[in-house]
Amino acid sequence: MKRIELFSCPMDVATGRETVELVKNRVEARRFTQHVVVNVAKVVHMQHDVVLAASIRACDIINIDGMGVVWAARLLGVEVPERVAGVDLFDDLLAMAAERGLPVFLLGATPEVVQATAEIVAQRYHRLIVAGYHHGYFWDDEHAIVEKIQASGARLLFVAITSPKKENFINRWRDQLGVDFVMGVGGTFDVVAGKVRRAPVWMQRSGLEWLYRVIQEPGRMWRRYLTTNLQFAGLVFKAVLRTPPSQTR
Repeated sequence: MKRIELFSCPMDVATGRETVELVKNRVEARRFTQHVVVNVAKVVHMQHDVVLAASIRACDIINIDGMGVVWAARLLGVEVPERVAGVDLFDDLLAMAAERGLPVFLLGATPEVVQATAEIVAQRYHRLIVAGYHHGYFWDDEHAIVEKIQASGARLLFVAITSPKKENFINRWRDQLGVDFVMGVGGTFDVVAGKVRRAPVWMQRSGLEWLYRVIQEPGRMWRRYLTTNLQFAGLVFKAVLRTPPSQTR
């Protein structure tokens, strides 16, 4: 897996299939793996959030999730084969865990959403072992949650909490979690539980998934996406100016 660096952010150039295979091999070898996906918003926030930047840099696998980052990389001469969407990778890793008998723990979202997610994925993957689950409102006693995860016997942990909380929580407790693999999955549990609808495939491929989120939650999302998208465009423009013409596409 080739690692590059764009906008002071390390990224791994890989397909979803390659990522699942690598995770499987590392988990079966009992090699701890801290995973993260990066998108436009995360790259922008890393520019001024040193704690988030450190948490991302500590990861063993850093997938590119977000067509804006994919397009920017290609513009700057880096061949990125595809976007590795966190929600798709979550499904693929659950299928792998079910096949290999690897227990999972689900952490995050509201009590109702995480319970619904646990029930749905257990039905979707009949051999999946859900070792435990817990909602994402536990900040008054993080240590107790870490102990619960450790005691569950889970091998894979999925954390559905907003950024930068999830990245920093994972990095802060990585040595005490007792799992072999941990991944932040953002709002994935909301999608699985049916609380939030995912954009149609054509919008995902066109890089318009963010617009679909804005349409669903305009009051909460429009300012966030407008700000981060404009800031990212500025980063790309500066990078293009610094890159020799022969390297850009």
